[in-house]
Amino acid sequence: MAEEEKVKPVTLSEVKDILTKATKDRKELLYEQRIALEHAQMFAKLPVSKTKNLIKDLSKLDFLKENQVYKIADILPLNEDDVKTIFAKERTTIGKNEINKILEIVRKYYIK
Repeated sequence: MAEEEKVKPVTLSEVKDILTKATKDRKELLYEQRIALEHAQMFAKLPVSKTKNLIKDLSKLDFLKENQVYKIADILPLNEDDVKTIFAKERTTIGKNEINKILEIVRKYYIK
């Protein structure tokens, strides 16, 4: 019986970093890897170090799940509606106070 591998989420910044390094190691990326790298280059807004710090700060908010933390770090919502969109499919709703805490942390790392 094979051990289950633990799947760890990664941010777009990390994907960009991983695939950029892979590009240097190999002659050519696979088609899916090239598409993922292009997507990450277009949409990753923060460097990996800032993204990791953002994740660490967001993880301190006890009302957020790990997948929500990573989604917030990728999207970097700058207003209340953006945060509500992230939680639209969730069974729980978050209040204005929680939304403001999220926005305060995101703004500390990303100012457009």
